[in-house]
Amino acid sequence: MPDLAKVSDWYRSDARDLPWRRSEFHREYAAWGTLVSEFMLQQTPVARVIPHLDAWLQRWPTPTAMAAASPAEVVTQWANLGYPRRALWLHGAAIAVAEQHGGVVPRDVDRLLALPGIGDYTARAVAVFAYGDRHPVVDTNTRRVLARVIDGTAQPGPPGRRELATMQRMLPADDAESALFNAAMMELGAVVCTARAPKCEQCPIRDACRWFALGRPPGEDARRRQARYEGSDRQARGAVLRTLRQAQPVGVPLDAVIPDWPDSAQRDRAIDSLIVDGLAEVAGDLLMLPA
Repeated sequence: MPDLAKVSDWYRSDARDLPWRRSEFHREYAAWGTLVSEFMLQQTPVARVIPHLDAWLQRWPTPTAMAAASPAEVVTQWANLGYPRRALWLHGAAIAVAEQHGGVVPRDVDRLLALPGIGDYTARAVAVFAYGDRHPVVDTNTRRVLARVIDGTAQPGPPGRRELATMQRMLPADDAESALFNAAMMELGAVVCTARAPKCEQCPIRDACRWFALGRPPGEDARRRQARYEGSDRQARGAVLRTLRQAQPVGVPLDAVIPDWPDSAQRDRAIDSLIVDGLAEVAGDLLMLPA
């Protein structure tokens, strides 16, 4: 087992200065700010999230404020963050918090899991980083560090409960130190123990890393590759949503929605999928964002 204090010490001196790590952020937005940031950070790079997070929390600084917004306003504000269903899930979570928890994001992991769109990682992240409770928090970056340091493999296998149990054993007994260690392991995987170009010379626990000791053997990357964006259905969906955002608060005639798209079948498929996902709706012959 590596000297875990080295990871926490490294984090204290080298961690990136990110908005959701600042004490003033937590004073101003409490657990709501953590919840919003975690939704936005799913599958979206930090650099893209920061300006959107600031604008979002300026507009809706509490769950109750956001609960009063319409789905169309929420999807419009989401802009180009990608995977816009997250906006609707976050809106649903805000409504649930306002109606069921008096406008205060719950602290208990099980109650967090009961909110729309919240999975195990997000629930634990809110409980730990917003409230300081002692739980293991395991994201993709943490899983990669554990795989290399403990298992000696280049990439982690499929997600499982084993990694949560491993992190549970590694957590410091003190709640505050436990939260810091969770953040430190995530940060180590994000900036040093990266997937494709690990900076082992900068790693505070390199000497205890089994993968490094084995000579950094290559391993099969079992992560699902994302399809190319250019020419994809995702690009078509994005183009439709962009058209609808620009037309707010009115809709767009169906035959005027990206009419020059080179693949008409793909265009129709994009429109249909957005309707199924609740991101668009038809009113007469108009397509618009959800009311």
